[in-house]
Amino acid sequence: MNELWPRVGESDADYRERLAQERAVAQERWEQALREQSSPENDAAARIRIWERRHQIDLPRNPAHRLIAKIAAGTNLTVLEVLEEQRARGRGGANGG
Repeated sequence: MNELWPRVGESDADYRERLAQERAVAQERWEQALREQSSPENDAAARIRIWERRHQIDLPRNPAHRLIAKIAAGTNLTVLEVLEEQRARGRGGANGG
């Protein structure tokens, strides 16, 4: 899975179809993560962790960092909820880091 080159004996049509299927799966995973990062079924810590994974950026430690508002918007949380998670992590809460 996730091979960029044709497999031995694989036709061009099969190769293109396999790549299209892999792209579709990757796109669905991305969209699922997007839904989960703002889902009210997930708590603030989970939503922020999903945001961090999707963007490959850790929650900033500075409460005045400009990303705090962007994280809040992307996770459907308030800035205060993001700051509370930031404080919990600073206290060595369940999420560490």
